[in-house]
Amino acid sequence: MKTKIFNKRTARGRLVLTIVFYLLILSFPPSLLSSCADLEQTSLSSIDRDNFYKSRQDIETAINGIYQEFTVDGFYGMYNNQSVYINDLQTDYVKAGAQTNSAHIRELSNFAIQPTNLFVGYAWEEHYTAINRANVVIDKVADASWLDEQTKQNYINEARFLRALMYFNLVRYFGGVPIVLHDGEGEGAPRNTIDEVYEQIVSDFTAAESLPADYSNRDSKPSSLSASALLSKVYLVWAQTLTEKGHANQREYYQKAINYAQKVIDSGKYRLIDKFIDNWSVDKKNGPEHIFTIEHDRTINGNVSGHCTFATNWSDAEPVLLATSDKYYEQTDPRDQRRDGSWAKKLYDPNTGKDFVFTIPRFRKYIDSLNYANPASSGNAAGQSTNTVIIRYAEILLIKAEAENELNGPTQAAYDAINQVRCRAYWSPYLNIQNTPSDGSDLELSGLSQEEFRERLREERRLEFVLEGQRWFDLIRWHILVKYVKANTPTDAETLGTKTTKAQNVSKRNYLLPLPQDQIILNPNLEQNWGYSGETGDGPYGAEYE
Repeated sequence: MKTKIFNKRTARGRLVLTIVFYLLILSFPPSLLSSCADLEQTSLSSIDRDNFYKSRQDIETAINGIYQEFTVDGFYGMYNNQSVYINDLQTDYVKAGAQTNSAHIRELSNFAIQPTNLFVGYAWEEHYTAINRANVVIDKVADASWLDEQTKQNYINEARFLRALMYFNLVRYFGGVPIVLHDGEGEGAPRNTIDEVYEQIVSDFTAAESLPADYSNRDSKPSSLSASALLSKVYLVWAQTLTEKGHANQREYYQKAINYAQKVIDSGKYRLIDKFIDNWSVDKKNGPEHIFTIEHDRTINGNVSGHCTFATNWSDAEPVLLATSDKYYEQTDPRDQRRDGSWAKKLYDPNTGKDFVFTIPRFRKYIDSLNYANPASSGNAAGQSTNTVIIRYAEILLIKAEAENELNGPTQAAYDAINQVRCRAYWSPYLNIQNTPSDGSDLELSGLSQEEFRERLREERRLEFVLEGQRWFDLIRWHILVKYVKANTPTDAETLGTKTTKAQNVSKRNYLLPLPQDQIILNPNLEQNWGYSGETGDGPYGAEYE
């Protein structure tokens, strides 16, 4: 049975439902697929999924098919740059630069997004494609009586982890979405409630906690601790979601966020690395701060963010993704290593042997300074081998600090967690000394009210996660999107280069994306999100949403 919610593009929709996986191995480096290297490459039309799951190689190839969906579709790929375009461009600090010739990007940049936006359409399709592939793996492996029970459960729980991650994105993008748990289901399915989607996410991540802690030596594969880490984040976000269960169980969910974060902390497996920017260095993947990442290689499944932020190389011509102003760089303490780790105001140009000073700083995390001078990987490819970070240890500390403050106020546990992040920020990895803020204020926070701590925590997240696909999600869960964008988007006088209409256009409808128009046509039981069919006023967004 064809499943309409998956069929944005008819040809790929068929592939999704026939589950042809052999080609997927071409999208991964050999080091990732050694167990599948000898798999016969049968033609697409001749593979029968019912006779495919006959060996561990078959299963591992099928699981790799789930991962492959994270980086397909090039420019519109889920973790190529889609998450950055949706989650950072829809904020105050990122805009579409002059090199942008896509109306779909400008819609996101100016809070003028439409149900026909390609990023929205691809987001829906790619997530459900990955979900369906995970569903097939789960069902087929469950029936694999020839497998020992532990191996069987590991495969199933790996697929459930990936399915949970997809639903966690979807519920934050679109609100309630159809829950599809088996291949062939979903046609004509209505939207489940937000709470129901979160219950499924928790169920899948909880199952994934049964994975071994050392399931893989790569952080691009899940483990029990990466499941715990994401459960801490899920419960924090759910506690702040104004739904029936989110509201009724808020304190319980904050406590669970703390407990899961503490489990990761107590494991001793992860730590903050001394040099902040090394989190994005292509020669330091699988580092001690990385908990779960999406793996990239520029020759196979390149991270397009590297191109979009540095396509114009050493010039003041505006790339596709650009800061709205230089104020974000200028207002960051020069002693805070996140300033030069997140922003490139100047950058060594190997063509001239000198530093080039940009009028508008470039986003630093996706500039691969090891390889951009290599003729084989020009500046246009800089950063395309940079992994996409889904969650790292700094966020676990900030989750614990935030949940603790929301539940109990600024306790010592909250201070201890946030101050670890601040101390790393002000650590000088080159001089091996602990700096303090330039303004003479205390490095370690103390003596704050709950509201003061909340504001400092939000500021730490802003500084920590520049262009990591976090900011729109944060502003939404704090219910301050409209207020914050209106107050902080640079004015025309402050904006350098291409102007934006962010502050004029942002409204409460931007708390969710629209459902793709073609999906509503395919499935009339899907209801469009409020505000995208001409509605005015506040709709379902009461005074709690600012």
